[in-house]
Amino acid sequence: MLRSCYFLHFFSTYFPVPALHRRTEHRNAGRRAGAHLEAKYARAVPSAPIATRRASISLIADRAHYEQVTLAIARAQTSVWIASANVKQLLIEAPIGTRDRARGRYVPILDTLQSLADRGVQVRLLHATPPSRPFREELAARAKRLIPPAFEMRACPRVHLKMIAIDGALLYLGSANFTGAGLGAKGDGRRNFEMGVLTDDEWMLDQVQARFDRIWRGVECAACRLRDKCPAPLDGLVRLRATSVRSPSSRASRRT
Repeated sequence: MLRSCYFLHFFSTYFPVPALHRRTEHRNAGRRAGAHLEAKYARAVPSAPIATRRASISLIADRAHYEQVTLAIARAQTSVWIASANVKQLLIEAPIGTRDRARGRYVPILDTLQSLADRGVQVRLLHATPPSRPFREELAARAKRLIPPAFEMRACPRVHLKMIAIDGALLYLGSANFTGAGLGAKGDGRRNFEMGVLTDDEWMLDQVQARFDRIWRGVECAACRLRDKCPAPLDGLVRLRATSVRSPSSRASRRT
């Protein structure tokens, strides 16, 4: 017995099992475990028809954020909702056919947002930290055109989600903030390593936009335990704007 054990030890040491065989055993073990769990939960959960839906979904990384997400913003027809923890200056290639494009120049993303707002597209930007100084300067330069209701920005310190919903039909959900290093036209050696998904899935769009809307309207503020640290709770902002909208008609009714 001792001699046979020594032989097996010698064989396994100097003639290791091929990697292919090990991978096969690993897959077989996984299948056996999966079959066990499937049988276990099949007994616990009553059988029911499974609802299915068709949707496109793409995994995007790094430079693809600029090509498939940032450039898609300019094609919006009705709305662009953006949520980001940070907001910084974000440069993009100048539009094709312009003098700046011929000169190889880059322009702020606010040029695109201003163009959208001028066309009546609803642009909403939800963020956590104050925007960077260059972004604020560009924003100030467009203060007469980037105005509600076409363009609005609101802040909530708890916002950490990164999403962009375009026309309620295309959704980006991932790691990239609304910054040059995340979504801008930076070179491959300078941009962030980012990853996310791009989809037209209606269920995901509904869920994400509903979450965005609750934060945007201040619905989450009442139960927030950081309210005392928030410089401007959104529920108060919403009530203030609702009052300002109603007040002219109220005065008119009193005059009559």
